[in-house]
Amino acid sequence: MLRTVLHRSVLPLLLATVTCSAAALSLSALSNQDAASGLKAALEKGSASAVGKLGVPGGFLDNDKVKIQLPGLLEQARPLLQMSGRGRQLDDLVVAMNRAAEAAVPLARPLLINAVKSMTVTDAKNILAGGNTSVTDFFRQKTAQPLAVKFLPIVKRVTDRSGLGTQYNAVMSQTAKFQLVSGSQASVEAYVTQRALDGLYYMVGEEEKAIRRDPLGSGSAIIGKVFGSLK
Repeated sequence: MLRTVLHRSVLPLLLATVTCSAAALSLSALSNQDAASGLKAALEKGSASAVGKLGVPGGFLDNDKVKIQLPGLLEQARPLLQMSGRGRQLDDLVVAMNRAAEAAVPLARPLLINAVKSMTVTDAKNILAGGNTSVTDFFRQKTAQPLAVKFLPIVKRVTDRSGLGTQYNAVMSQTAKFQLVSGSQASVEAYVTQRALDGLYYMVGEEEKAIRRDPLGSGSAIIGKVFGSLK
């Protein structure tokens, strides 16, 4: 009986300890050069793939996971606005917002590449030892602010062209006075810029998770070696 209890309670703990130790040894056994090279390759692959998928017609609009919907207040008012004959305008605004995001996202690639180039060996080790979205978190920390600056004028140009941005901003400026919307929703360009960034980092995260799940399937020997050591 005692033997059975020990087998059931102690053995899993020992196995977990051995597994964790092996993973730590595998990671520490990597040279600094391998860790940095593998991670940079993964960063470049993930960011290029995310930008490639989003920065095309339909990249946002046809992807339910990142599609930019109307802000909550307008969405709640949709039934009333449709009854007043403005349903088509709302649909057009959704299309315009997503087209704006699709136009802006390609600007992200140079900044994402610069973030990769600036990564230190310490950054690499910390990211590899981090969670499933540590690469994505690194990108967000390094690029969110400068990307917002670059995205904003592109988004504004597209939404202004549709003629709907002005109407949106007029409505939101009134509701903002009563604190019914957050600052990020007070203008269509600010709202779309933030949602475009969210969509970009979401897709980078999906690419990161795919690499972590199947490092060898990435087609890169160095990515396979580095991320395979984390298994």
